[in-house]
Amino acid sequence: MIDLNADLGEGFGRWRLTDDEALLSAVSSANVACGFHAGDPSTMRRVCAGAAERGVAIGAQVSYRDLSGFGRRAMDVPADELADEVAYQIGALRVFAEAAGARVAYVKPHGALYNRTVHDEAQARAVVAGTLLAGGGLPVLGLPGSLLLAAAREAGLPVVAEAFADRAYTPGGTLVPRREPGSVLHDPGAVVARALDIALRKEATAADGTRVAVAARSLCVHGDTPGAAELALRVRRALEEAGVRIGAFA
Repeated sequence: MIDLNADLGEGFGRWRLTDDEALLSAVSSANVACGFHAGDPSTMRRVCAGAAERGVAIGAQVSYRDLSGFGRRAMDVPADELADEVAYQIGALRVFAEAAGARVAYVKPHGALYNRTVHDEAQARAVVAGTLLAGGGLPVLGLPGSLLLAAAREAGLPVVAEAFADRAYTPGGTLVPRREPGSVLHDPGAVVARALDIALRKEATAADGTRVAVAARSLCVHGDTPGAAELALRVRRALEEAGVRIGAFA
């Protein structure tokens, strides 16, 4: 069994980026933007209600405070301030999840914060501190081998290793930076093949053609890529046809 997750609620006001309704029909877990890189109260409420109705797990996708940069710009935020901001975002989403009769089931950093916590111990520990401050012992979703998962494990939080069906990997098992050509896979066939490789063989082909180990409990398809909902459905169908059961980890 593997979890299939996507980023949802990535809009603001009248502007919408993700096809939340369609994505909720494909995924088992929804990483909901909490207002710092995208999302607003009404969007958060709507996505939580839709997820609860469909039995999709709700995750807090926390990020740097960077609406104009969509949370993808590197930022230097003091650790104590970052911890407070992570807790704030989780708390905001929790209100809407509970109003929908559900709960916030896990935490996943977004964008630049996600990448930073792979190698930056101070920022990784700050995300964990914010998760602890928010309470509930929430699982932390992140890249296998990252300092984020190490810090969460050390703090006694459940950890969930994540892989990406639509991102290119380096030979070291990290993600190719988005600024580099080919960092995002757009060909549906390639994305489906990557998903099957990860789910069935626990490995993927890196950007240089070598094979890299990728053991993950959750598989992400980005919600902001063109045709993301149909792509997520194709990935789900291919996995199920291969005998892989889709189910939330939390």
